[in-house]
Amino acid sequence: MASNSGAAGHRVVLFPFPYHGHLSPMLRLAAALHARGLAITVMHAEHHAPDPADHPADYRFVPLPADVAAGLLSSEDVARLLMEVDAILAVPFKDRLAALLAEPDAGGVCCVIADVQWYSALAAARKLGVPTLGLMTSSAASFRTFMAYPTLIDKGYLPVQEGHKDDPVDELPPFRVRDLQRIDKSILAEFDSLLERNVAEARRSSGLILNTFDVIRQDLSIPVFAIGPLNTLSPPVKSSLPQDRGCLNWLDTQEPGSVLYVSFGSFVPIDTDEFMELAWGLANSKRPFIWVVRRGLVRGFESGELPDELEEKIRDRGRIVYWAPQEEVLVHPAICAFVTHNGWNSTVEAMSRGVPMICRPLIGDQQGTARYVCNVWRVGMEVEVETQLEWGKLHLAIEKLMGDNEGEEVRERMKYLTNMADKGVSEGGSSHTSFVNLVEFILSFTC
Repeated sequence: MASNSGAAGHRVVLFPFPYHGHLSPMLRLAAALHARGLAITVMHAEHHAPDPADHPADYRFVPLPADVAAGLLSSEDVARLLMEVDAILAVPFKDRLAALLAEPDAGGVCCVIADVQWYSALAAARKLGVPTLGLMTSSAASFRTFMAYPTLIDKGYLPVQEGHKDDPVDELPPFRVRDLQRIDKSILAEFDSLLERNVAEARRSSGLILNTFDVIRQDLSIPVFAIGPLNTLSPPVKSSLPQDRGCLNWLDTQEPGSVLYVSFGSFVPIDTDEFMELAWGLANSKRPFIWVVRRGLVRGFESGELPDELEEKIRDRGRIVYWAPQEEVLVHPAICAFVTHNGWNSTVEAMSRGVPMICRPLIGDQQGTARYVCNVWRVGMEVEVETQLEWGKLHLAIEKLMGDNEGEEVRERMKYLTNMADKGVSEGGSSHTSFVNLVEFILSFTC
């Protein structure tokens, strides 16, 4: 992507939320802006620091002290976790940004781009007179849910009632009640308060950036820049987690279109029963697979070892890794499908690489994303789960995707959607045009 000589003297401060799924798209955005000639400063929590060696030498990295208790970092009460981390980093961010602005050679800080989860940082930058842009690292549909949350509670959709899970949500089609974003281990009122703060600060910012080629404009009086998929806008960002690159060599030995890739992301854990049902579903599929079993994936079961009977059943057919170079795996010709939790990064990467999905959403926005994948875009099969995953349901979804007419329709739809994404990021496409507009918008700020 060509640089922009008009960007000289313009510095952008980026502030990613300190989790892999938030850090990666922010650093992708940084790379794309840098390629357009903008100077980059990345402020980050010191407990989740990018490696400067993996980025251009002229990037500036500014660590912020974060006295975050280990117990909080491992908490599944996500609403409390996000609010407390925001509070802990609020003062260090404001102080460091003020110090940066006071430097005579600061390089003309023209704006702050912060993850929308950093509502206190967005407010602090604005009070210091710096224009702000929020980056939404999940989907446009997720932000629509953020905006509608008070209404969803007032109208009784939330908390979810067992007998109404399949009722349509008239305010947010195509969602059913079961698809609504929620954190079962968080207090509903606290989650609502968190989302209210996210939306309020996003609305007060100068604009909103989306990692999508979908758009939202209703109820927003600020510019919206839909510039995704970010993974096609700039080169891959080196993972903060150690990768098993040997799995790529193993893929080279497999037949084209034969291998399942299985990963449930970097954050949410599953219980032991679910882990075992997954293992049996993969074993009984009789298909080769790569399965990411990261540390902390299974509650109280750090090793991720399988019983001897299962080990024997998958011997030489499955490869279990701690972490994988996901984009390189997805683009490999041996991959036939992605068994996923439908985190937004994983979903976007699958769509941009043309890989159909088998969807097992776990938490938060993942249920809503799976609804879009399976019922709107029709590029995946959802594993039917009421309360607990059953291996037979996973096996059935695999067979439907790989075997019958419905599976063929999914694969054809995925080709179409991937083509649309490619056109979007190409010269003159909607995402490319939106990105060019974003750069011009940033350059319009007084530094």
